[in-house]
Amino acid sequence: MPLFRNPRVTLLIVMALLIAAVLVIVKKPPTLGLDLSGGTRLTLEAQPAKPGEPITPRSMEALYKIIQMRVDKMGVAETIVQRAGERRLIVEIPGEKDPEKAKARIGKTGLLEFRRQGKGADGSTTWVSTGVSGRDLESADVAPDDRHGGWAVAFKLNEGAATKLRKLTEELVVHHEPMAIFFDNELISSPEVQEVIPTGSGQITGTFTYEKAKEMVDVLNAGALPLDIEFIEESSVGPLLGEASIHQSMIAGLIGLALVLVFMIGYYRMQGLVASMALIVYTLLTYAAYTLLGVTFTLAGIAGFILSIGMAVDANILIFERVKEEIKLGRTLGKAIEAGFDRAFPSIFDSNTTTLITCALLWALGTGSVKGFAITLAIGVAISMFSAITVSRTLLHLILGDNSAINPFLFGLKPSEVPAPRGAASKTSAS
Repeated sequence: MPLFRNPRVTLLIVMALLIAAVLVIVKKPPTLGLDLSGGTRLTLEAQPAKPGEPITPRSMEALYKIIQMRVDKMGVAETIVQRAGERRLIVEIPGEKDPEKAKARIGKTGLLEFRRQGKGADGSTTWVSTGVSGRDLESADVAPDDRHGGWAVAFKLNEGAATKLRKLTEELVVHHEPMAIFFDNELISSPEVQEVIPTGSGQITGTFTYEKAKEMVDVLNAGALPLDIEFIEESSVGPLLGEASIHQSMIAGLIGLALVLVFMIGYYRMQGLVASMALIVYTLLTYAAYTLLGVTFTLAGIAGFILSIGMAVDANILIFERVKEEIKLGRTLGKAIEAGFDRAFPSIFDSNTTTLITCALLWALGTGSVKGFAITLAIGVAISMFSAITVSRTLLHLILGDNSAINPFLFGLKPSEVPAPRGAASKTSAS
């Protein structure tokens, strides 16, 4: 990009990103996983939706998927939902210290019903089902409630239910009757129907906060539970590994980073120093991005992050070897740097693109922690390309400029490997 061809402008952008990253790291503490910070563990047992109805492997699989979707939509990474026997599921939610809150979110039946007034067995007025429910839901989303303020749940029913709702509302409008909306048998609202709903689209209002509306939308979109569930065990889990493990991991990370920096500076000299500065940029930006996105740090995740720091210099090594080859061919320093980056870029781009494609597949087909791994890996790959290519190129140009005299020691070369400058060669020949 032309913008990144100007070293001074690029340096200002990098500095701004670093300041923002440091602010994020200072202001926002990282989210720790169940092994480091504790959380909630629930054991669920499936119960027949109707007396005598069997619990089949297929219904258990549907229950598992819906519970997994509800847990994923809680916005917490590294959650675990796993089968335990034929009728049980174990759910682990890092960072959630209140089991009752988790149960309320996971255990909702998730059934939206439209009811009209009718007569009960004792002759009293009650609400009776209309046959239109959330089972016919096509989509749900959070929307502003323009009439009452706050937020509402916008919904759209499928074609068959839309026809039923249109006929129902036509009848209610004529008789000036209200229609009640129940969610999990809780009356949300019972407005008088003043106009026909022709398309099956509408809003559920109830002076909801955004969080409440979002919770309803998530449950509705995940679908109603195919089986009843009973919580047979719940517990708040303390950190299994604790502060000592975090401290040891940080020490291991710092030692690993230091060893990589020593190797790069010792072998590539000035280029290694630049790569080390780029590596620090990578570490700060990646850590800030993970923190900002709420990535959950488990002990295994921290180990992966440390590993990624070592792998992030791979691109620099490819580039620096190309730069050394260009210097050996007699190019000036500025042209050798540009040629080194340009010729190494296709290999770096291709290898990282294949990794990003793999990440996309893992994200699309995986669930839970697999999705989280795909996202964090993709972020790390993108930032490592930025730091290895853009940051390194900028620093090399700013530090070394385009000096015609190349000091072999600064590039880890022998004096005999660097041809004399053309001007100097001509003068030597003339004398």
